[in-house]
Amino acid sequence: MTMAQRKKSIKYALGFLSGILSAVFFSAPVLFASYATEAATQELVFLNWADYLDPELIAEFEAKHGIKVKQIYFEHDEARDNILVEADGKGYDLAIVNGGNMSTYRARGWLAPLSETDIPNFKHLDRRWIGAFEAAEGHAMPYFWGTLGIGYRADLVAEPITSWQQLFRPAEALRGRIGMIGDPADLLGMALKALGYSANSADSRELGEAERLLHDQKPFVRTYSYVSLSEESSLVTGEVAASMMYNGDALMVAEHHPEIVYVVPEEGGNVWIDYLVVMAASPRKELAKTFINFLNEPENAARLAEFVYYATPNLAAERLLPKEFLEDPTIYPSKSVLERSEFYTDLPPRAEKRRNTIFSGVVY
Repeated sequence: MTMAQRKKSIKYALGFLSGILSAVFFSAPVLFASYATEAATQELVFLNWADYLDPELIAEFEAKHGIKVKQIYFEHDEARDNILVEADGKGYDLAIVNGGNMSTYRARGWLAPLSETDIPNFKHLDRRWIGAFEAAEGHAMPYFWGTLGIGYRADLVAEPITSWQQLFRPAEALRGRIGMIGDPADLLGMALKALGYSANSADSRELGEAERLLHDQKPFVRTYSYVSLSEESSLVTGEVAASMMYNGDALMVAEHHPEIVYVVPEEGGNVWIDYLVVMAASPRKELAKTFINFLNEPENAARLAEFVYYATPNLAAERLLPKEFLEDPTIYPSKSVLERSEFYTDLPPRAEKRRNTIFSGVVY
């Protein structure tokens, strides 16, 4: 069965499986005595993006350890932040956290320490992704990395998209057919890139220009919610002709339409790293660490990479991936694309407040 066929069959089975898995605990024996009692009676709660974990791997882990993995989904980084703020970091065992938020999460005391002693498969990871964000050191394990750019329907635009300006100042034919991400960092960051500034600018004048650009763009925007990745996606149906999106998601939705193309614009984009973290308030830390270690078994990490179409930081997994995957420039961007792109960095409180005010004035 091909990857595309496997995903298609998984999609149709998800509704059924979610109902079954919500009611049934697997009874396979627990292999780690240190948490045998808690694993047999508890579920592992994972705050995650949708479509970011292969259901077959989840089922294998559940069967092996006699527990249940319950996923709670968020739509964008700000939504995840709000969920955790409201809960004060409690109620979740694991979470996916982007590198730009790591220092905030650590300052709030939400993250449990992680080390190679806790997770032996740490040894397979590329050091450049472990240490890309200083605050991630000792508290997080890189999961995937990628880029933020534009996914678009080549058959619905007059010419190939090569610049952020074509998304922020669209042609009249695209009025009401643009999709954006409802997240302050992405929305303001890429508006700044479109204007030739740093995505991390704290300059008041530059932020003012970005604010005007976003207000001018608003009549062209159909939605500030992230496009779905199924065959009902607005990008597949053509309701949206071009959307800000992440590289692997563009490849996933392109399975449903051959004219969907992804590009990192000539101004560059955002290079992101998603990290797996164990929550400090979790009563199941050992089980959470075992799950992270399981995901980083080289064969499992390679399967995950092919499932989500993202670049893995697991070097042993890379050696198991097909040549065409490793040579796909959408998954592994060129050096020049990476040089034009930026990580998000911590900003002064005043600049963060200004960005949030601009964001609210545009989206709400």
